[in-house]
Amino acid sequence: MDVVEALQRQATACEDLGSPMYAELLRLIVDDYEVGGVSVQVLAGYEDRSFGEAVALRLLAAVHGLVLSGAVPELAAFYPSTGGTWDPVLGWEAFEQVLQSRLGEVRSLLTQPPQTNEVGRSTSLYGGLLHLVQAVPLPVRLFEIGASGGLNLRADRFRYVADGTSYGPADSPVVFDPAWSGQVPAVELRIAERVGCDIAPVNPLSTEGALTLTSYVWPDMPERLARLRGALEVARQVPADVRREDAVSFLNGLELSQGHVTVVWHSIMWQYLRRADRTAVEARLAELGAQATESTPLAHLRLEPHHVISHERGAEGWEYRVDLQTWPGGEHRVLGHAAPHGQELVWGSD
Repeated sequence: MDVVEALQRQATACEDLGSPMYAELLRLIVDDYEVGGVSVQVLAGYEDRSFGEAVALRLLAAVHGLVLSGAVPELAAFYPSTGGTWDPVLGWEAFEQVLQSRLGEVRSLLTQPPQTNEVGRSTSLYGGLLHLVQAVPLPVRLFEIGASGGLNLRADRFRYVADGTSYGPADSPVVFDPAWSGQVPAVELRIAERVGCDIAPVNPLSTEGALTLTSYVWPDMPERLARLRGALEVARQVPADVRREDAVSFLNGLELSQGHVTVVWHSIMWQYLRRADRTAVEARLAELGAQATESTPLAHLRLEPHHVISHERGAEGWEYRVDLQTWPGGEHRVLGHAAPHGQELVWGSD
């Protein structure tokens, strides 16, 4: 996939997921690139990167970060996240000028791995943990690979409302209403440990880290911004340990614990792992699973895309599943389906 195709694909995704501003902006970048504009210089060296490397999102986040920092007020006037209103003509002119005047800075920011840390995906984590604990009523040791800033390691400190039932603290600054459809058990959830890893972790307690995480939220989606900012507040109250480590090394150092269920969790990060690393992660989980007992159980909980082909419609696409595998035994269950940012979550298998 070349860079133009990746930008176009991301534009379609933004449109489908509720960001008409980013969909339009990405198509304007494509137009600029195809006529040899400044986008060619910005994206030099990224012409053949895979879609999974999220070059389009890196570029958008790089500029959004400048907007949020107050460094480019001429562009902030067109970003809803800073009180502005998007305009495809004047907004593009301001965006183009930022690329030209801050070319080196933007290109430097492109080298950073994506750090979305989408809080909306915590609905799948939290609900999945409730399903797990219903069957395995033990305190949870939660380990997240690709944890970014570790915001979703605090998933039990957010509030979820569905079908007249509320889960989580009533005073949480992060509220999902409605959080999902379908049945979720109302059971006690005790998290004894919160540990994550990331190859380039972000400290959500620092000004720079909070800015980085916020920059990856699409500026015309106020509910996502409000949840992210609430999650940053929760992070200041609830400690979590996020280590600078790759997923394979992290799991190789993981051991099971007597009287706890050890949960390995991840969401929309599998695409960033090399094939060899995916194989190594799966092998380590199988190794740990073989060691699991009723008093030292293991669970693998994840929200990730799966390529599907509809024979009835003659089409193909992606579905985002909440999968749970537990040991001893290795039983696998599809708990539900959601959209990429965790919204439209529906519990219930195929």
